[in-house]
Amino acid sequence: MELINLLLDIVLHLDKHLELLVQSYGIWIYAILFMVIFSETGFVVTPFLPGDSLLFVAGALAAIGRMDIATLIAVLTIAAVLGNTVNYSVGRYFGPRVFQWKDSRFFNRSALEKTHAFYEKHGGKTLVISRFLPLFRTFAPFVAGIGSMTYTRFTLFNVVGALAWVVSLTFAGYWFGNMPWIKQNLTAVIVGIIVLSLVPVGIGAWKSRSTA
Repeated sequence: MELINLLLDIVLHLDKHLELLVQSYGIWIYAILFMVIFSETGFVVTPFLPGDSLLFVAGALAAIGRMDIATLIAVLTIAAVLGNTVNYSVGRYFGPRVFQWKDSRFFNRSALEKTHAFYEKHGGKTLVISRFLPLFRTFAPFVAGIGSMTYTRFTLFNVVGALAWVVSLTFAGYWFGNMPWIKQNLTAVIVGIIVLSLVPVGIGAWKSRSTA
C-alpha cells in the first residue's frame, strides 16, 4: 500500500519531484530520465512508470532553463527507441509461448492479448499509435517480436513512433507548460494527460465487451 501511495505521489506531483531531481543531480538528470523512459518502454513489467506526463513536465522545465531542450529530446528519443528494441528482442526470443503465461502482478495477460488483437488489425502502425497509449506502449514492441515482424520494418516504425511521441509531448510542455493557468494547475493537467491517454484503451475495452 505504501508503494502504491508513493507511486501515486510521484506521478501526480511529477513537476515537484522532477525539479528536485534536476537541482540535486544536475547533468545526470538526463541519465535518470533515459533510464525511466527506457524501462517504461523496454520491460513489460514496468508499464506503471510515468511516460506522457514525464515528457510534458520535462519540456516545461526545459522552457525555464532547467534542461536543454535539444539534448532532452535526443536523449529521450534514443531511450524510447532502445527500450522498444529490447522489448521486441525479448518478444522474439520467447515467441508465441508467452500466451501460455498466467496473469500475475508482474505480467498483465489481458493487456498483452488486447495489444495482440490491435496489432493483428493495424500491423506496423501499432508501434506508432501505441506510443500514445499506456500499457499498449509497453506491449506493442513485445507483440511485434512475437509476431516475427522483420527487424528492418520494426526499426522504421519504432523510430517514427519514438520521434512523434517524444517531440510532440516534450514541445507541448515546452510551449504550454509554463503558462500561468497551466503552471498553477499542473497536477490537474497531469491527471488530464493520464486520463486522455487512457480514453482509447477504455473505449476499446468497452467495444470488446459489447461485442462479446
